[in-house]
Amino acid sequence: MSTEMSTTQDIIGREEVDDLEAILSVVGTEEADGRHTVHSEYDTIFTWDYEKGTRPKLNKLYEKAKNAQWNGETDLPWETDVDQEKLVVEAAAANGGHAVGFDITGSPLESWGDAEWVALGVESQNWTLSQFLHGEQGALVCTAKIVESVPWIDAKYYAATQVMDEARHVEVFAKYIDDKLSGRYAVNAHLRTLLDDIVADSRWDMTYLGMQIMIEGLALAAFGFMHSMTPDPLLRQLLRYVMADEARHVAFGVISLQEYYADLSTAELRERQEFAYEAAVRMRDRFLQQEVWDRMGVDPKTILPFVLSAPDRTQFQALLFSKIVPNCRKLGLLDAADGWLRTKFTELGVIEFESAVDTSEEYDAMAAVPPSQRDLV
Repeated sequence: MSTEMSTTQDIIGREEVDDLEAILSVVGTEEADGRHTVHSEYDTIFTWDYEKGTRPKLNKLYEKAKNAQWNGETDLPWETDVDQEKLVVEAAAANGGHAVGFDITGSPLESWGDAEWVALGVESQNWTLSQFLHGEQGALVCTAKIVESVPWIDAKYYAATQVMDEARHVEVFAKYIDDKLSGRYAVNAHLRTLLDDIVADSRWDMTYLGMQIMIEGLALAAFGFMHSMTPDPLLRQLLRYVMADEARHVAFGVISLQEYYADLSTAELRERQEFAYEAAVRMRDRFLQQEVWDRMGVDPKTILPFVLSAPDRTQFQALLFSKIVPNCRKLGLLDAADGWLRTKFTELGVIEFESAVDTSEEYDAMAAVPPSQRDLV
């Protein structure tokens, strides 16, 4: 197998990672019948070794997962009234105003009044929760695939609990969007491309890397950010429940891949590095929310240079990788192949998080709180 590294063009389809025009040229579509088919071929592995606990860390995680189940229908206060516009106004007031963080002088937003800013806040929330929903269905599909394809019984046991977790996450996000918000968005094109790649890959460890480490890791950070920002007590509690599950899911990926990656060749590790980098860029691209700007009647190519120039935008994008970088370090991916991924994460401005608390430690803290008490205030 060749050890020659692919170019940025090979990996993400463009020469410059920040080529805004290339990013915005990727536009999502939705099938008329509401179904999206991805073809995949992989081995379904039966194991006749049923000895439970051969891999103690996975067995311990499985036991924790059994005790951490919750009911999305009965354990959340669905009777809570949610006034989206009021919540947008409250959040803006708490953070210094609607346009805080970037200079809108000369932009299409310069003449906006409160009504337009509130509408943008509402649409942004609709979009964000919709992408969470679509990502959770991706996790549901991927984890079901892991149950089939992973060769160890302890991993199959644990992954089966995650299938239930992901079904519950899809359920609660769909219910919150449909009952409490004012509209749903189709899956973002960058997210769908990444999900397609993960599902189509025949190698079980790539499913782990793409979903458990990259998508779930970013989701955990995004959920935490929204949890800290929203004034809505129902959404806060929903996110707190989901975050405890997600931390366990990422820990599952780290535990499983640490063992497997220890035996991979340099060329095989380079493939995983490139995949992790591609996933990181695609996830960063989707947070441009181009669909929201389209719906607001604002040309994304015109407004996004203003948005991206804001100092807090750079900080926000970097923060989303606070769960991914330390786990990639723990898997040995940062420094394999002459530190290629470390270089790429440095270029993306996220390497500062490599020494952040890893997800296993974070999950131990979350798991200590019973499901019924996961209502952080």
